[in-house]
Amino acid sequence: MTGHTGEDEVAVEVVDNPDRGRFELREGEEVIGVARYAVVPGDAPDATDRVVFFHTEVRHDHEGRGLAARLASSALEATMASGRSIVALCPYIKVYLRRHPEPYAGSVVTPTAVDVEAAERAAAAER
Repeated sequence: MTGHTGEDEVAVEVVDNPDRGRFELREGEEVIGVARYAVVPGDAPDATDRVVFFHTEVRHDHEGRGLAARLASSALEATMASGRSIVALCPYIKVYLRRHPEPYAGSVVTPTAVDVEAAERAAAAER
């Protein structure tokens, strides 16, 4: 997703970086926000994988521009488009989904202990 806020400003886009387990909000080449996630494989042959969102942030100097909402919506839309389920552990993602239930409601699933453990492992690996 790309957008301009003015002629002289750099485009802001959201890019999935699966190697780092995060969607990145980029302004030019600079990462100014992230929505971190862990992927949990489906627990049965016909079960879909789950994307567990556990942390979202936008750099302090870029707050107040609606960028966190853009990051959240792009990450959630990409997750749905991939056919995977959404698991919201991140407080920001939880609030975003509560305020914008559609079109996400059919893709949101309740967190399991496995989801929480995967998020904890991913968060620890980043430290």
